[in-house]
Amino acid sequence: MTSPDPERALLLAYAPETGRGALAALLALDDALAQLIQTTSEPALGQIRLAWWRERIESLDVTAPPAEPVLQGLAAELLPRGVGGADLVPIVDGWEVLIEDSLDGMALKRFGEGRGTLFRAAGQAMGAQGDPLAQAGQGWALADLSRHLGTPGEADAARTLARPLLQAATGARWSGKGRALGAMAHLALRDLDLSAGEAPPVGSPRRLLRLIWHRMSGR
Repeated sequence: MTSPDPERALLLAYAPETGRGALAALLALDDALAQLIQTTSEPALGQIRLAWWRERIESLDVTAPPAEPVLQGLAAELLPRGVGGADLVPIVDGWEVLIEDSLDGMALKRFGEGRGTLFRAAGQAMGAQGDPLAQAGQGWALADLSRHLGTPGEADAARTLARPLLQAATGARWSGKGRALGAMAHLALRDLDLSAGEAPPVGSPRRLLRLIWHRMSGR
């Protein structure tokens, strides 16, 4: 679902230096889980593979990570900043929703809440205070999902759920330490207006100017 994004380096640059690695580690986890879902055709196999991630992430609280780069990154960057493995398990649970046969409103809500935990974990690691992390994370997760769903009805439902969440999140003034996440929310809101199958104009002048303004103002 995710792919190399030239805007990511700019977004990471907005994160405070002490928490930049934590955000990068969380995005690497999100990429790995997205790739897992994309490459799994059998639900039972997908659940087994996700269970492996769930168990390894949860065990970060009690044992050293295995020789797996994503898990090692989480242990090195998140644990010292007070974010435990158990705090990250909901991200895996969110992705597991996509293995279900259909995505109704309740399933989409669970997906957004689970995957959107990434924002809360990143905000804690970066020291963000008072930012609408839950709304931004859920909206970002659903907006991204909507562009990759092959069923128009499900894509429309994901956008419908995402829009008010992102409107609320982008209507707030973000703290200096949370602006990397605020910028992600602003881009996600813009991407909701893309046509089905249309790729975001990554790196376009208007998008970059919007990111720069958010970095300066928090709006």
